[in-house]
Amino acid sequence: MRSAQIKRTTSETDIELKLNLDGTGAGKIATGVGFMDHMLTLFARHARMDLTVVCKGDTYVDDHHSTEDIGICLGAAIAKAVGDKRGIRRYGSMLLPMDEALVLCALDLSGRSCLRYTAQIPSQKIGTFDTELVEEFLLALTRSAGMTLHIRQMDGTNSHHIVEAMFKALGRALREAVSIDESLGGEIPSTKGVLV
Repeated sequence: MRSAQIKRTTSETDIELKLNLDGTGAGKIATGVGFMDHMLTLFARHARMDLTVVCKGDTYVDDHHSTEDIGICLGAAIAKAVGDKRGIRRYGSMLLPMDEALVLCALDLSGRSCLRYTAQIPSQKIGTFDTELVEEFLLALTRSAGMTLHIRQMDGTNSHHIVEAMFKALGRALREAVSIDESLGGEIPSTKGVLV
């Protein structure tokens, strides 16, 4: 089973995260940040990965530390669960509509961290959640996973729809990238023979 368990404790957060790449999309999410609970539940369902996240963070300050550290833990779990990446498709992409919003997500489990994030989210907040934290989460995720990730908002006027489209598209693209390509015969999908 391709799975990982990550525990991270700092003076700002205490996080336990479990990920099963070959799951059914079950999400048990309790981050202390309501909007992140919603987004991670959507992510897990669309990725068809089982994800458990329990975070106790200093949300009395704001949601920044919890959001960023969850990104770090999820990225570390992805990297651990795919291991040497033998036999995976490596690349994944999705152009996802969510009502008036349209988001492109393309990723490469290359071992090289790069985030290209192009979005104009109209509202500074969705409920109590600062929308600038979406980029912080994605940056932490890409760095920790060793992933190249492009997120591009193609259309959209509703902030919730735009961000929801991002998380759904990320889940779908990651599902494709970690899937096993039988035609590779267990090879590492790189001419270098290694993906780190």
